[in-house]
Amino acid sequence: MIPAATDVERRARQSLGRSDDAIYGTVARLLADRGAAGTLADVGCGSGDLWRAVGRAFTRCIGVDAVRYDGLPADVDLRVADLDATALPIADASIDVAAAVEVIEHLDNPRALVRELVRVVRPGGWIVVTTPNQLSVLSLLTLVVKGRFSAFQDSAYPAHRTALLEVDLHRIARDCRLRDETIAYTHRGRVPLTAWHYPSAVARVAPRRLSDNVVLIARREIH
Repeated sequence: MIPAATDVERRARQSLGRSDDAIYGTVARLLADRGAAGTLADVGCGSGDLWRAVGRAFTRCIGVDAVRYDGLPADVDLRVADLDATALPIADASIDVAAAVEVIEHLDNPRALVRELVRVVRPGGWIVVTTPNQLSVLSLLTLVVKGRFSAFQDSAYPAHRTALLEVDLHRIARDCRLRDETIAYTHRGRVPLTAWHYPSAVARVAPRRLSDNVVLIARREIH
């Protein structure tokens, strides 16, 4: 008999194991701009799309997720863990970059996740966190009309459970004593009431309002 899936596994499967290509592309660009290389920890690695986007710059990828998704590249060192219940199965200060792409909104305790990312990254290493952008036109209109953010409607629950604003990312970074903090946007956002997306050139004019996702990148302090 096949064991019944746990609640954590069901939530993980609901997320489908991947996100929009624009998110991975934005993270790849931000890391390349900073010359990041070495060992990557992809926390909430899903099907491995971040590794595909940045792999040429890195020598190794440790992936962490609640389940193994189809399509995960064979060279990803997968470590299965419940990110809400256990510490990351990675040694202290052993990673050059720790990324959580569209993961933090799935967890009950977002600060605990970022503290774990900081723990496993070497001093001076990079931490990357992405999440749905609650300040976009689409999300704010949905909040006014439906009383909830666009990425946190009933159809997304319980997978999407913790909505964070840009100010929350700043506060978490400050609480975790991160340095060289930058907030960026994906320049891809859906036009309300349509299936269309704004052209990238248009989204760049007002990225906070016209991007569906926001990115925090910062460094662990050296001392």
